[in-house]
Amino acid sequence: MSKTAVNKILKPLLLGTFIFGCFVTLFFMYFKPSTSWPYGPIESTIYTEQVKIPFFSRSNKSMTILLVWLWPYGQTYDLTACSSIFNIEGCFITADKNLYNISDGILFHHQSIADDLSNLPTLQRPSFQKWIWMNFESPSHSTNLPSIAKLFNLTLNYRQDADIKVPYGSIIPSETKEDFVLPKKDKLICWIVSNWKKDHVRAKYYNKLHKHIEVHTYGRAFGKRIPDKDLNSIMASCKFYLAFENSIHKDYITEKLYNPLSVGTVPVVLGPPRQNYEKFIQGDAFIHVDDFNSPKDLAEYLMLLDENEEMYLGYFKWRRLFKVKTVHFWAEHTCLACDYLSRHKEYRAINDLDKWYRG
Repeated sequence: MSKTAVNKILKPLLLGTFIFGCFVTLFFMYFKPSTSWPYGPIESTIYTEQVKIPFFSRSNKSMTILLVWLWPYGQTYDLTACSSIFNIEGCFITADKNLYNISDGILFHHQSIADDLSNLPTLQRPSFQKWIWMNFESPSHSTNLPSIAKLFNLTLNYRQDADIKVPYGSIIPSETKEDFVLPKKDKLICWIVSNWKKDHVRAKYYNKLHKHIEVHTYGRAFGKRIPDKDLNSIMASCKFYLAFENSIHKDYITEKLYNPLSVGTVPVVLGPPRQNYEKFIQGDAFIHVDDFNSPKDLAEYLMLLDENEEMYLGYFKWRRLFKVKTVHFWAEHTCLACDYLSRHKEYRAINDLDKWYRG
């Protein structure tokens, strides 16, 4: 075969081989994984298989990525609820620590942080990333960790001066305008409590109060454990409920207030001052122990309300226009944190976390 004939055969073959080789090279260059990601096993959760993790890059600005680094008290929860339940769009929540380097924010639950910080990330923090401190215990029941004083960018807390404010509940307008129907009452005062310490303010107040009026007590503290499914029905059967907080701090107003409100029982509160409560709920929806000179005076007022139906029903006037909204732990907190990140790109830093929280 002549040289000319050989060239006619080889040239197309060589050209085809060259083009194929270029295509293969470009293919692997494009799909090569980022070498900046941390390697190691993916932390498994009960929701991992439900979530199809999309392809992310820092050039994709339409999606905000929030990484839950520490499950609160080890409790897992639905990471896919932002859009379907809370109507929050553009958020991708994950517990996959392999996504650390591309996450816009990292969520840390204070009570789950090790004292020596050994369960916090050891990789360098990306410049765009914000660390979020989440805590819903009062300062009296929060571990003091001086070494975290300057670690965080944002706070997620029940406090009204937190960056991401999430109170334990709220009063919102009702869709329907109608008189509230009170549930049947067969007890005057109830209290359900598990943690009991005799030196607590609430324990001391109760010990004085029950000398003047009968209080139906339940819970581990009184040796009367009740199933969770029975809590609301017991609370609803009482005219008054002792919504006594375990410690007294600014804005620390928990489900102990919102649960009785939601089932049609008047809460008798012990916590921050009345003015603080009135930032969250109507002043005629509750009774504050500070309004009375002594537990004896409070007991006499409650017995007066028991005998005067019109006065008692006055504590439910707010129900004609409003209703109680409680918070979904912990999914709602996480989605609100992601939503905040998507709307606030500015730099933020906390210089002394403990001083702010305990101050």
